[in-house]
Amino acid sequence: MQIPSFPECNHAIIQQLGHLSDRELLQRFKAEPEAGRYFTAIFCRYSPVVFSLITHSARSPVQAEYLFALTWRHILNELGGLDLDAATATVAGETEQGRSLSLQSWLINVTALCINQAALPDVEEIHYSLNQASPPLWCYVERSLDRLDPLERLILVMAQTFRWSDTRISAYLQAEGERVLPTEVSVRLRQAGHNLEAALPDDIRAIYMGSLPAGESDSLLPDMVASVPVPEKPVS
Repeated sequence: MQIPSFPECNHAIIQQLGHLSDRELLQRFKAEPEAGRYFTAIFCRYSPVVFSLITHSARSPVQAEYLFALTWRHILNELGGLDLDAATATVAGETEQGRSLSLQSWLINVTALCINQAALPDVEEIHYSLNQASPPLWCYVERSLDRLDPLERLILVMAQTFRWSDTRISAYLQAEGERVLPTEVSVRLRQAGHNLEAALPDDIRAIYMGSLPAGESDSLLPDMVASVPVPEKPVS
C-alpha cells in the first residue's frame, strides 16, 4: 500500500511547529492537554513510519487503515504518561551504552504492540477509512463523544452507528424512561452534532474544519461517529 499524504500536515498551525524537537512537542502536549495541535504534529512527523509497519502485517487494506487509526488512538492515550528522560535513564542503565529512547523508537514499540495484540473485526464490520477521517480528527471526535451529555451521545450512536429510525430511537428511549417523541429525535440529533463539534479542541476545529462549507461541516462529525468503537448494540 502506498503511504498516504495528509493535508493537515500542510496547515499553517502544524507548519509553525516544524522547528520543535520531538521532546519539545511532547512537553507542550503535556503542558496544554486541551490543545490538539501537538499530537497532530507528532502524527504528521511519524505517520509514514507507523503506516509502513502496519501495512506489512495487516491482511487487507481496510484492516490496515483501521489498525492505523487504532494505533494512533492508543498512542494518544499513552503519550501523556511518556517520560523520555526516565526512559533514557532506564535504557542507559540496561545497555551501559548511554543510548536514549527516542520518541520514534517508542512509537515503533507501541505500533508493534498494537499489531501483535490487535483483534480486528472482519472487513465488512469496519466502518472506518482514511478518506473519511484522518486519525487525529477521529481520535478527538471519540474524546468529544465521551464529553457529550449521555442522552445526546446515545441518540448519536443509535442514529449513526446502528442506523435506527427516529421512531425506533424514541421507542427505546421511552422504554428507558426518557420521554422523547419521534418528532423530537431529529432536533436532538442536530443539537448533539453541534455539541460534538463544540467539544473538539479549538485548534482541531481550525485544522480540519476551518475551510469546510457550513453544510459539509454539519454532517462530517455525526457521520464519523459510525466508525468510532462503541459498546454493544442496545437491545430494543
